Amino acid sequence: QVQLVESGGGLVQAGGSLRLSCAASGGTFSSCTVGWFRQAPGKEREFVAGISRNGGIIRYDDSVKGRFTISRDNAKNTVHLQMNSLKPEDTAVYYCAADFVYRSEYVRRGEDQYDYWGQGTQVTVSS
Repeated sequence: QVQLVESGGGLVQAGGSLRLSCAASGGTFSSCTVGWFRQAPGKEREFVAGISRNGGIIRYDDSVKGRFTISRDNAKNTVHLQMNSLKPEDTAVYYCAADFVYRSEYVRRGEDQYDYWGQGTQVTVSS
């Protein structure tokens, strides 16, 4: 069992930056792919970015490529999402999720494929 806690959300003006963190405990974090998802009001939850267990594979949704950067530190059981050049359409609740992959290296986009979820952190970008 892996517990995930997100932090770093808040209110920022368009063009600004935020850094989200996902802290893991209680399980084998280094055997998990970690993904960031977001859900805007009235919309389905969507994949934003993901990083494989050793950091060798990274995937981004096209909507955030070039603006967001995902990274992880397995020694500290944390994953970060650096979000730059934020836009109002980035407003959503952001969730981190862990996909137990054991020794594999891959990143999947489907939320149904992730085993553990955090409670979410709100990001609001004003225009």
